[in-house]
Amino acid sequence: MNISPIDWGIIAAFFIISLLIGLFTSKSAGKSAKDFFLSGRNMPWWLLGVSMVATTFSADTPNLVTDIVRVNGVSGNWVWWAFLLTGMLTVFVYAKLWRRSEITTDLEFYELRYSGKGAAFLRGFRAIYLGVFFNIVIMATVSLAAIKIGGVMLGLTPVQTLLIASIVTVVYSSLGGLKGVLLTDFFQFFIAMGGAIGAAYYILDMPEIGSLENLLAHPNVSDKLSFFPDFNDMNLVIPLLIMPIAIQWWATWYPGAEPGGGGYIAQRMLSAKDEKNAIGATLFFNVAHYALRPWPWIIIALSSLVIFPQISDMQEAFPHMPADKLGNDLAYSAMLTFLPTGLIGVVLASLIAAVMSTLSTHLNWGSSYVVNDFYLRFVKPDASDKDLVMVGRISTVVLMGFAALLALALSNALEAFNILLQIGAGTGLIFILRWFWWRINAYTEISAMIISFLVAIFFEVINPKFGIINIPEGMEYLKLLYGVGITTATWLTVTLVTKPEKDEVLLSFYKKVKPAAYGWRKLLNRYPEVEAEQGQLPFEIGLMVTGSVAIYSALFAIGFWIYDNTTSAIIATLVSAAGFAILIKSWNKIKLF
Repeated sequence: MNISPIDWGIIAAFFIISLLIGLFTSKSAGKSAKDFFLSGRNMPWWLLGVSMVATTFSADTPNLVTDIVRVNGVSGNWVWWAFLLTGMLTVFVYAKLWRRSEITTDLEFYELRYSGKGAAFLRGFRAIYLGVFFNIVIMATVSLAAIKIGGVMLGLTPVQTLLIASIVTVVYSSLGGLKGVLLTDFFQFFIAMGGAIGAAYYILDMPEIGSLENLLAHPNVSDKLSFFPDFNDMNLVIPLLIMPIAIQWWATWYPGAEPGGGGYIAQRMLSAKDEKNAIGATLFFNVAHYALRPWPWIIIALSSLVIFPQISDMQEAFPHMPADKLGNDLAYSAMLTFLPTGLIGVVLASLIAAVMSTLSTHLNWGSSYVVNDFYLRFVKPDASDKDLVMVGRISTVVLMGFAALLALALSNALEAFNILLQIGAGTGLIFILRWFWWRINAYTEISAMIISFLVAIFFEVINPKFGIINIPEGMEYLKLLYGVGITTATWLTVTLVTKPEKDEVLLSFYKKVKPAAYGWRKLLNRYPEVEAEQGQLPFEIGLMVTGSVAIYSALFAIGFWIYDNTTSAIIATLVSAAGFAILIKSWNKIKLF
């Protein structure tokens, strides 16, 4: 496709503004490691919330949604919609606990909650495992999306795309630290959202589509519209709805949707001004992420079924694309090639923004692990702030380099998503319980981490080759069930047969974080002088349920309005409004310290 000078001008302006933000914040970011990785722990909820949304507004997310919709219809999105449940649990139960801990990274939690060599091993190993290896995989999937966008829309080779995206992102991330990332995310979010809505609106007006009404009535689309899979077909209901809602949200670990919060979500909560700002940021994120953002992507995905009903149609339209990069997820980028001058520049800038906001967050988050939880903790405990910032900037460059190399080997975003889910299967419940059950110890987490990884390797690498366990076609969800069951049984057994953490460590954690005392009674009974924190756990779980209903209702309401189903749209809108009204009324009743 031909990109006009106007479009190139819009893209160039976007790059310049992003770099200027990095330069503007570089001085304050370089003052100390706390400023570089936590922005001085003084950030407001609205900036943090928008940054969380911008980070998850990755270029691979619309590709993933397009892949899901083309294969399983709108109802296939429950594979990630279900994570709203853990998101709302984080909002009302865990956000204030994270902020109260006053740690620098979520990995520092290990030596706050546990002790000894086990805690040190967990912190150091996961700093490399998550901050380097796991983080590189995530960034590689984002870079893969950039490759497909660059190839389809700009005719760039994979290497050319990665060089451009990597250099600009690394420059402003390494200069500005977290504050630079947050401010750039804020700017990039509105470009990304505006570009997605503008693209959906224009595509609906294409002659091949005609209108929203025509799209919804098209035979390639009409059977893809339901919010729920066909309940007469359990082969669809179990993997698309029951597994995500009943098991996946609490039992698996996935970046950005960790049970109890973690990773870059925890990093944002830890950098908030106070507990209320941490809660407000995560609430805004969940509302925007699940209710407001999906529909432009879904509309474009449905439209692609009219223009490119088969993968072979995309292969014919884009013969220069490498064969291993062709898939249903390519359809999103393919549809954007029809946009007119001006709008294509905005949309390209929005896609570049999506790539860069996610990469920059993961670079800062990953380097925070390398610096705070490995280098400072194990290599050079007396390192100066200048040294730490320098190591952070160097690790940013190295992480991006390895992610770019891995991206060249990947072919599909959904494939990577499923592998990450399998690796985290069975570990999620630990992250929920470790704040509230004194008996969990370092060996609980070590055993879960090891066994979940081995089970994932077995089902993703060994079993397909040797066929040791029969997984019938269409029942791939059994791998997740096996992973959750084996891993959970292992870590529960290890927890009960190993010694608990020392009382002084547990009491120090309890006094600092002040979780509800339900799972700490046995310990606290031995120390009557320690005041048991009654907490508001039932009230908080009630808010979680209310918030989940409100946001799901908002998601469905928007869909019903789009589908012109007025009665259902009004009902869903009223339910959503009632839910948010309850949350607003309950806001000042949340107990803070």
